[in-house]
Amino acid sequence: MNWRTIIYVILLVSLTVVKALPRSYRDIEEKTSIGQRFSQLQENHFKAIAMIMFAQYVPGGTFGRAAKMAADVTDLAKRCAGAARDSPDCLKPLDRIFLDTICQEENLPSFTDCCAKKDPERNDCFLSLKNSSRGFVSPFERPNAEAACKNHSQHQHPLTGYFIYEVSRRHPFLYAPTILSVAIRYDEMMKNCCGSAGDPTGNLEECFRRQAPKVMKPVKEDGLRQEHTCGILKKFGERTLKALKLAQISQKFPKADFATVNKLVMDIANMHKDCCRGDMLDCMHDREEILHYVCTNQDILSSKIKKCCEKPLLQRTECIVNAENDDKPAGLSPHVREFIEDKGICERFAQEKDMHLARFLYEYSRRHPEFSAQMLLRIGKGYEDLLKECCKAGAPENCCSRGEEELKKHIYETESVMKTSCDIYKEKGDYYFQNELLMSFTKKMPQLTSAELIKFTKQMTTVGSKCCQLSQDKLLPCAEENLDLVLGEICRRHLTDPINPGVCQCCSSSYAFRRPCMGKLETDENYVPLSLTPGLFTFHEDLCTAEEEQLQHKKQEMLVTLIKYKPRISQEQLTSVTAAFTAMRERCCREENRQACFGQEGPELIKRSEKMLSA
Repeated sequence: MNWRTIIYVILLVSLTVVKALPRSYRDIEEKTSIGQRFSQLQENHFKAIAMIMFAQYVPGGTFGRAAKMAADVTDLAKRCAGAARDSPDCLKPLDRIFLDTICQEENLPSFTDCCAKKDPERNDCFLSLKNSSRGFVSPFERPNAEAACKNHSQHQHPLTGYFIYEVSRRHPFLYAPTILSVAIRYDEMMKNCCGSAGDPTGNLEECFRRQAPKVMKPVKEDGLRQEHTCGILKKFGERTLKALKLAQISQKFPKADFATVNKLVMDIANMHKDCCRGDMLDCMHDREEILHYVCTNQDILSSKIKKCCEKPLLQRTECIVNAENDDKPAGLSPHVREFIEDKGICERFAQEKDMHLARFLYEYSRRHPEFSAQMLLRIGKGYEDLLKECCKAGAPENCCSRGEEELKKHIYETESVMKTSCDIYKEKGDYYFQNELLMSFTKKMPQLTSAELIKFTKQMTTVGSKCCQLSQDKLLPCAEENLDLVLGEICRRHLTDPINPGVCQCCSSSYAFRRPCMGKLETDENYVPLSLTPGLFTFHEDLCTAEEEQLQHKKQEMLVTLIKYKPRISQEQLTSVTAAFTAMRERCCREENRQACFGQEGPELIKRSEKMLSA
């Protein structure tokens, strides 16, 4: 059976078959053997999933090695489904078999320490090595169109398998069916673009340039969100993840009762635990069961997901996540005063602390779809702190009443920050707004490279373009939840290579307060500025010939370097230096020998700028 058929069959069959699989192969009582798994999934389904798992566990390996390990495990599974089902190898848990296969491979020195450990520590060690940073595996580059089409016509099915491998190793936490569905899009792109190869008017490069982003879009978005969620679970624990999901689900399904919402929260948290551990089959099983529950209980959940539930299984999750929040139930009171005024709240808080706080978060979230989930968590934390203080012996009788004033203050501050940011964005536009962010974040995090600072601030600018055009009731959820993805990426970068103590504090202390914490960071006082060496600022004639986008990028690189050189630069000083640079560039670009002009004028500009900056 070819790769395309394998993929289609998996998408249509294996997600249904997997319903029969146990919740966790780590549970001895429910453990399913590799032979049983093979029988349930069949050879080609099993082999495709094995390929993804090996590519995700060993992203630095080769396609040939991943294919060989997948074939070896599939051969074992086939034997275990037959006469050898009672042999010791066939009775091992599936995760142990996969890791044993990796550890038996030669020339994998980076896994030596992990392979020396015993399970489950060995699995934890392997999962900790999963690395999705761009520096570890080179980005997936679009091949030369003509060569790609020739390759596709000669080796169509192996090429699709190779694509699965390449995507999997670059996205080690990505949900397997996402990879498989993207592979179908890839195959369709190759057929569409290469089908017009014989047409002399057909532009292959343009076809690939236009369609490739659409093919890879789910990989980027799903991969980032899954890695983000796993980062929250790892750093802040299950309680924080459950609180986040409680706020989000309560907003999306405001008519659902607390018991129903709480059930979904528990199921989704368990799913993320499996997905973040890399337990692919359990992850698939959990997600399918949640989708089944949601779509068979629309009457008690939401009137807005009917069309989502009619879509193919793989498209349902994205559709439901992006669906509008359901309308609030008629007669829902605007306030939750019973959580402040009720005489028995301290007793309930003492007896069932987390459940009481969960009920408050549920009731408050379903009433406020205009707030971000992160803001709702901050409100929940404020309520918890209020009860801790006001339920102490000897607390004033009206202690809880001050909570409402503090709440109003926090809401006003949060909305003001977002409004001010959007006002600046609307006034300055993408490029100059990003420059404002570059100035701010280079001072906060000068240890980041120019490329990292430009990337992160570009992502933040994209949030502005996406969210600042929305109505006031949609602005906060859009802005803070998308900014949270960027800040999560910065914090994961910090975990890999620590940035500075201020960033450490913001990334470690509280998930809900991460964004306000980052916003309050100021210039890193411990940073040692760059020295003014001859090569620190260089000017070449490409400043005259570069396309506008490339020129803006070069200017931003120089801006970052300038701030790293003079972190205390004022806006007036920056304006003066920028004007001097612009004048020099315009002057040299008019000269016949541009490079000679830059060679003479560049050092003069640096001397004049030094005087401006030291004034």
